[in-house]
Amino acid sequence: MSDGNTEGTPPAGGDSVETTRQRLLQTVKAYLLGAIHDATERRLTFRISQKYKAYPVFIKRLLARIDKKAWIYKEGKTRKVYIVEFSKAFLKGFKVNSLEEKKYYTKGYFDSEGGITKNSKLRLYIYFAQKDKSDLGEVRNFLTELGICCGVIHNPSKKIDPDYWRFFIRAKSYKDFAKIIGSWHPEKSRLLRMKI
Repeated sequence: MSDGNTEGTPPAGGDSVETTRQRLLQTVKAYLLGAIHDATERRLTFRISQKYKAYPVFIKRLLARIDKKAWIYKEGKTRKVYIVEFSKAFLKGFKVNSLEEKKYYTKGYFDSEGGITKNSKLRLYIYFAQKDKSDLGEVRNFLTELGICCGVIHNPSKKIDPDYWRFFIRAKSYKDFAKIIGSWHPEKSRLLRMKI
């Protein structure tokens, strides 16, 4: 699995074992800090829910790479919703600082709060959406730092939801977005590969 874009897990690098381990730990923390924007929080755990099981399985494997445990279960007997749950203790106090961490944070954020057109007949549209406008602004700033051009943060319909905010990736930055940010979400990474 490759480091940067539409597939993969964190890079191993050619550094010493301890340096590689630390880099992996920081990468996973940054990614999960972005991904938990779509999580529910319990007293001791985060819960990420998905319609398909593949993404919770990916999160569980990602955590296993840094010797952390997670568990997956289906919510309800008739619902097609899968949950991956893990302890939030190892993320306590973690802040994204380096450009590399911002890249992985944004990847996790995209995998939880981003979207891409699914219909092949529609033009490509890559976006981020969230109720917290300042939170969304931070991600947009990270993307700008990484050289990716974005549209303005806007409310698509004040009538439907006055507290819903969104911005899009400009068409001229689609390839850069796929290369620099990409996705580890099975469905979103497939769509990026197919469309770009």
